[in-house]
Amino acid sequence: MAELKTKVTKASVLNFIKSVPDEKKRKDGLALLKLFKEVTGEKPKMWGTSIIGFGSYHYKSERSRQEGDWPLTGFSPRKQNLTIYIMLGLAESEDLLKKLGKYKTSVGCLYINKLDDVDTGVLKRIIKRSVVAMKKKYKV
Repeated sequence: MAELKTKVTKASVLNFIKSVPDEKKRKDGLALLKLFKEVTGEKPKMWGTSIIGFGSYHYKSERSRQEGDWPLTGFSPRKQNLTIYIMLGLAESEDLLKKLGKYKTSVGCLYINKLDDVDTGVLKRIIKRSVVAMKKKYKV
């Protein structure tokens, strides 16, 4: 079984955010850092080279023998967009997504061009809902 490549590191979250070339993404990254700390009550940690994660849970795949640790939630200020990781998936938050603003999605990710495009109060509620459900599901 292959080992997961994305793991918690000792890298500095602040140094990572400060290294983001785009000034607006950097400012949004700092704002998200504050938002996620407030919502989760967790200390941020770097997961791999580009994901800022909050909390963690241990999972075992139902489809394979893969298992490992992963953040309860997190984000990454990527070149194309701000990626918000909602581990529970977004189906549980369809009611809130209607109020969020401008975004795109995949199964467990929200893609936002800039924080000004969304209602951060609604974003907080989406993150909180997911973290509470993840803690319950994985007994964290």
